[in-house]
Amino acid sequence: MKFTLEQITEAQRKSTNFPLFIQNLRILGVADFVTSVSDGYTDYFDMDKESINSEPTHDFLVAEKADRAKFLKCLKLHQSGATDFTEFCKDCAENGIDCWIVDLRKMTCTYYDKTGQEILVEKIPSVSY
Repeated sequence: MKFTLEQITEAQRKSTNFPLFIQNLRILGVADFVTSVSDGYTDYFDMDKESINSEPTHDFLVAEKADRAKFLKCLKLHQSGATDFTEFCKDCAENGIDCWIVDLRKMTCTYYDKTGQEILVEKIPSVSY
């Protein structure tokens, strides 16, 4: 494992937006990560599929059925800076989003419901300063 949870936490702390956070993770050698909406638990993987994970941060019940339209509104709010990580996870849970997977090679973030159905694939924008 080439990176530590402390390095990831520091990258998150010093990143002012999601694209910058992703760039900082790429520099550390993170290849992809999976975040669970219900508890905030995240697995970070390197190119060899070795992983480290974060601790759970909350406890939310994920709705059985995804509401894509409402989720997209919550996503836009979060991307504008109106919500923090925990609030975003709560909004995701209420709208049936179970997890997201970020692929740092493809530069995508894919959101899934409880059945594993893909709800949205977003291209992560380049960092702008």
